[in-house]
Amino acid sequence: MDASSDTAIATLLLDWYDAHARDLPWRARPGSPAPDPYRVWLSEVMLQQTTVAAVKDYFAAFTARWPTVAALAAAEDGEVMAAWAGLGYYARARNLLACAREVAARGAFPDTEDALRALPGLGAYTAAAVAAIAFGRRAVVVDANVERVVSRLFAIEEPLPGSRPAIREKADAITPDARAGDFAQAMMDLGATVCTSRNPRCLLCPIAAPCLARRSGDPGRLPVKAAKKARAVRQGRAFWIERDESAVWLVRRPGSGMLGGMRALPDDGWAARADGSGEGPLAGPWESAGKVGHVFTHFALELNLSVYLGDEVEALEALGAGEGEWWPLDRLDEAGLPTLFAKAARLALAEREDA
Repeated sequence: MDASSDTAIATLLLDWYDAHARDLPWRARPGSPAPDPYRVWLSEVMLQQTTVAAVKDYFAAFTARWPTVAALAAAEDGEVMAAWAGLGYYARARNLLACAREVAARGAFPDTEDALRALPGLGAYTAAAVAAIAFGRRAVVVDANVERVVSRLFAIEEPLPGSRPAIREKADAITPDARAGDFAQAMMDLGATVCTSRNPRCLLCPIAAPCLARRSGDPGRLPVKAAKKARAVRQGRAFWIERDESAVWLVRRPGSGMLGGMRALPDDGWAARADGSGEGPLAGPWESAGKVGHVFTHFALELNLSVYLGDEVEALEALGAGEGEWWPLDRLDEAGLPTLFAKAARLALAEREDA
């Protein structure tokens, strides 16, 4: 494809976007003034490795509670971590706060890609997306949807992730100087709704004619992905300690590391054990309530839940549980437990009802 065809691709895609843009709460409609950089940035952080459907309610709750970057910057860490609970990848929430406070100290978001990248937690993709969508800067925005569209459009055969430099080069070639934000969102929407992972809807695609993968007759086989390595499986234990059948002991996890800064049930330190090893049963009247499973990015976890049947003071001494708080059981859904520990809590409460 030559430069003229690259320009034609951008024109076709923008015309399609004008008619078919998704209506999302963090977006401005095509032709409208750019959205608030805060909303663009917040949505892009939330959308990292998370679906649009999962993000919508969280975005609405965050912007209702903290409508500006200054309001978010002034929030307590624990409140933000609790509000993030269930969205996963909790380092994003810690970076979110760090970035909000940096922006609030500056007085506004910077408006260039390089300056945005200097903010805490903003990688190449997020900086490019905010620069293009919020500030109209020409930036090459490449997420998983864009990788798929470009791989097919140019029939890039090299497997991911090795093909990413070539994908970026081709994406750069077709990114226009004008309407860069709309173009980036058009590419995302095309990948999400038409050029899908399975069964791409080529008959509806505005750039089907120049698409080299479509000409090959099998666009769905691209992009080629390297074989996945099997996830390691770790074993861990969590502990449920009640007081007067009205409260449960929760701890605050360390600020860094797995699920950092979140409220949780006390556990045996599984996050630090890459080999999945652990101590044997603790002395005392502990009873197994069963197991819960959870899949993290690089490993899967089987968490055994132990319920203490004796005096809660003895239980805390047995665990050496350190600082924590008694959290009312009737307000447990307000504790902001990460998904893993929310599963364990539901298991404990179910066992309690069956007892």
